[in-house]
Amino acid sequence: MNDFAPDPSFSPQPTPVLPSTTHRIFFGQDGLRAGWSLLIAVALFSTLFPAANTLAHKTHLIPPHALESAPSPIPVLISEGLAFLVTLLVTWIMSKIERRPLSVYGLGGRHKFSRFLLGAVWGVLFLSLLILLLVKTGMLVIDGRLLFGSDVFRYALAWIPGFLAIGLFEEYFFRGYLQYTLSRGLAGLYRSGFKANNSRALGFWSAAVLVSFGFGAVHGSNPGESPIGLICAALASLVFCLSLWRTGSLWWAIGLHTTWDWAQSFLYGVADSGASFRFHLLATHPVGRPLLSGGATGPEGSLFVLPILFLLTLVILFTLPRTSQLADDHEFLPTEVQA
Repeated sequence: MNDFAPDPSFSPQPTPVLPSTTHRIFFGQDGLRAGWSLLIAVALFSTLFPAANTLAHKTHLIPPHALESAPSPIPVLISEGLAFLVTLLVTWIMSKIERRPLSVYGLGGRHKFSRFLLGAVWGVLFLSLLILLLVKTGMLVIDGRLLFGSDVFRYALAWIPGFLAIGLFEEYFFRGYLQYTLSRGLAGLYRSGFKANNSRALGFWSAAVLVSFGFGAVHGSNPGESPIGLICAALASLVFCLSLWRTGSLWWAIGLHTTWDWAQSFLYGVADSGASFRFHLLATHPVGRPLLSGGATGPEGSLFVLPILFLLTLVILFTLPRTSQLADDHEFLPTEVQA
């Protein structure tokens, strides 16, 4: 037998084809690069938000001036509900472009209702504790009741959908797709540029700081907002990010956000980040220095909110188990571990 004869069973391996320069510009190891994803998402948001707002006003879904100066439940529900639907639509489009499940952006998981309910309970309790601190220190005076009889239950229920829409929109817009994609991009930067071993954690918390700064800044458009109120809003955003880090889910934060705003605006009748709403149970007014009373901003503009946020942080650390793959640093995707 000729030792130099070709082996008929041998088949040469194909030479691997390296991605082109153009491909590397647009795609990395996580798929479409985060920067391009954010540009597409911003373009979609910039187009669809104004379009939805124009449609709502042209069709009189939202009557003229209905959202100015103490709006009622229905305009708030329609306005915030449309904003959430636009956010959901853009997130769905981006999930198709990036070929990811929609659930990875914060609304997935197996414990949606229980986490939402738990967050909702904590929201009412801690907002009530904040109000108690303000009342006991003489910084807030309760003048009396404005609703009686069946109107109490009527408006208590009527306001829930509107504040749920606010919670869904603000949590999903800031700490859904934007938080996820910024985390992905910054983690890649830390991994490739700085060879960081904890790139996932660095990426998540760097993104959380940026998102929280934006969350606080957006509240600056509210008429009664103050600098301390903006800082507290940003810190509250970081607390919400901590719940996402622990669970991979936004549902706890959505529940707390919903009932915190509901208790402020309906139950106690105080300003919510400078905004006031109609048909609330109690009439109140702040007294003393705005730095302590919150002034026109409401309780969120008071320094007393800082210990409340600290206590909420402890609640998250001690009551929310580390079920997020991101928190355990196994995978980058901030989704819940599926047992």
